[in-house]
Amino acid sequence: MKSFFSKLFNAPWYPFIFSVYPVLGLLSTNVGQVQSAAGVRPLVISVAFGGLVFLLVWLLFRRQLHKAAFFTSLLLVLFFTYGHAYMAIDDQYPDMGYTKWLAMGWIVLFHAAIFWATRPKLTFIGSASTLNTMALALVAMAGWQVISQIQPRNGHYLAIPSAPIQADLVAPANPPDVYFFLLDSYGRGDLLYRAYGFDNSEFLGELEKRGFYVAMCSQSNYVRTEVSLTSSLNMSYLPELSDTFKPDSTARRLLWDALKHSAVRYNFEEMGYETVNYATGFAWLELNDADHFMSPPPISSGMTDFEGLFLRTTLGRYAQDLGLVDPDYLLGVGFRDRFTYVFDTMDDVSKMPQPTFSYIHLISPHPPFVFDPEGNPTYPPDFWNEQRMYPADMYQKGYVNQLQYLNKNMLEAIDTIMANSETPPIIIIQGDHGPWLQPKDKRFWNITAINFPGHADVLYPEISPVNIFRLVFNTYFGGNYDILEDVSYFSPVPKLYEFSEVPYPCGPSGN
Repeated sequence: MKSFFSKLFNAPWYPFIFSVYPVLGLLSTNVGQVQSAAGVRPLVISVAFGGLVFLLVWLLFRRQLHKAAFFTSLLLVLFFTYGHAYMAIDDQYPDMGYTKWLAMGWIVLFHAAIFWATRPKLTFIGSASTLNTMALALVAMAGWQVISQIQPRNGHYLAIPSAPIQADLVAPANPPDVYFFLLDSYGRGDLLYRAYGFDNSEFLGELEKRGFYVAMCSQSNYVRTEVSLTSSLNMSYLPELSDTFKPDSTARRLLWDALKHSAVRYNFEEMGYETVNYATGFAWLELNDADHFMSPPPISSGMTDFEGLFLRTTLGRYAQDLGLVDPDYLLGVGFRDRFTYVFDTMDDVSKMPQPTFSYIHLISPHPPFVFDPEGNPTYPPDFWNEQRMYPADMYQKGYVNQLQYLNKNMLEAIDTIMANSETPPIIIIQGDHGPWLQPKDKRFWNITAINFPGHADVLYPEISPVNIFRLVFNTYFGGNYDILEDVSYFSPVPKLYEFSEVPYPCGPSGN
């Protein structure tokens, strides 16, 4: 056995392990924000690329195995680290003409690698065991970081024990399906008119014709998606949920777990509801252990955000300049596929025989901007600058375009749901906050439109997300939740939980 391991570790297989590490390392630094499955395609491509480079170098070195392995590893290090160096310099010195100098530096390193690997007296045979061990250690550390953060699947549990569940909720004989459409960054009607000159009254009027109550003074409780949604789905202000959410903390693990395994979800599942959720492209937003996790086929879904990021961290970032691949185009394909898949499958979801709680988070009208008002594809980079930031005028154009197409799809989806529902459904349309680039106080002005069959009288103009599901459970399932004061809290980047109250202009806090 000892002889076997000795021979194994003296064989130069480390280039293949070094090909694995760039993907696992990037996954480990983005754990929680992307599903681990997002690394599968890059991992396969990376290992195949490493194998191809090794084969070509092996032939070039006249089949000197150890020299070929060592030189291949140097080439892989140069290839996989270039983009990291590029982005680090760009982040610190965006206006500096560094591209030419960085390229020259890498050329110098490439020639140094050739000189080192081709020296006649160096065989690199004795280096194999050390490099194999180093490669395995790197992969093991990155892999452990990824595995340790993976949330348990098929877990019906409550992430925060103090979240306000109620054990005595009872579903009626013919329970209504519940649809929670979270429209990311969708602003209130008066904000859209003030900020963009866009009149959204036609869409809001169509909702009212279908029985929706449109809250004209609604505000989100928080201005950032992750804290806003965790609060909404747990029907509480964050400091009341856990001491973890304190001003000096930036920890997100409990926050994301509480979003996935919330009091709202727990209550519905306890009453026998099945949970439906859709892929968003952001792991921390996805209930991937829901009873029905809906995602478009991966073959047709373009390049994922993670794959685009991985490409940009390598020398492959120049593939776009050479016209070989366009990750930004493929990014748009992925967002369009996920958006379209939601509305293409709404008929199937609304016909499910069992009572369902559908949490449907649409990354729209939030950027990237991938649709014009008629649903034709747009090119995401057309709306950002060289630093991939959105100038105000281009953000406005892309946002209004995307919002109009979203409106059309939402009305069609609502009609489909209502036509397929034997019991009138509960439908909640909510923005987690308003659009970007707005004054601090107006970033809370979100859309809130609610269909409460037979009970619209319990709704009120200033309702905020923290109270919506409290009213759902009280009105339809025998709950006895207190209705909280509607308050909005701002927190700066990166201090997630450093909250300061923002006035409610037409609500109780603003009087």
